[in-house]
Amino acid sequence: MKKALSLLILFLFLLSGCAGNGAQGSSQPDYDATKKMVVDILKTDEGKQAIQEIMKDDKIKESLIMDQQTVQESITKTLTSKEAKDFWKKQFEDPKFSEAFANSIKKEQEQLMKDLMKDPEYQRKIMDILQNPEMQQQYLKLLSTPDYREEMQKILTETIENPLFKVKMQEMLIKGAEELQKGEDKSKDSSDEGQDSSEEDGGGSKGSDT
Repeated sequence: MKKALSLLILFLFLLSGCAGNGAQGSSQPDYDATKKMVVDILKTDEGKQAIQEIMKDDKIKESLIMDQQTVQESITKTLTSKEAKDFWKKQFEDPKFSEAFANSIKKEQEQLMKDLMKDPEYQRKIMDILQNPEMQQQYLKLLSTPDYREEMQKILTETIENPLFKVKMQEMLIKGAEELQKGEDKSKDSSDEGQDSSEEDGGGSKGSDT
């Protein structure tokens, strides 16, 4: 622990020296060199071990927890400010940024949608929206647009040409044909049994007449 504290004091001393040189504005190369040296030290096994030992200290942990709460409150306050809203609004107007952001939270969004679909209240709201006459008119207008028809045709064409879809369709057709054949065979057997029964009844009645 003493070794860790000694290393930490050394880091702070070096950083203080960096800050002093940066303030004077006359030793920028020295500042960069010292900064690089501190980073290199932190990357060493001794530096990592020193940080790990420091992080085990209870007082340090308490301080970090308090700092995390402060950071969280600061971030929440910043994100809900008018400046932040304007900033994000402007960022989302960029198609590349919107696409990158959507891809980064794709899994979370999919899980959220799955969870929502299981929620009875959400299902009820969706049904209310779908049953709204105005929404139904909008759907009909959308379905009748050339762009929508063209897109649907494209999707259907790609689906039909998909090898996996072709295999699935073949399996379904084969299964359907087999079930149809079984139904015909069963119907034929029932018909034959009925005919045989009729013949036996006829033969028995003739025998009784004689």
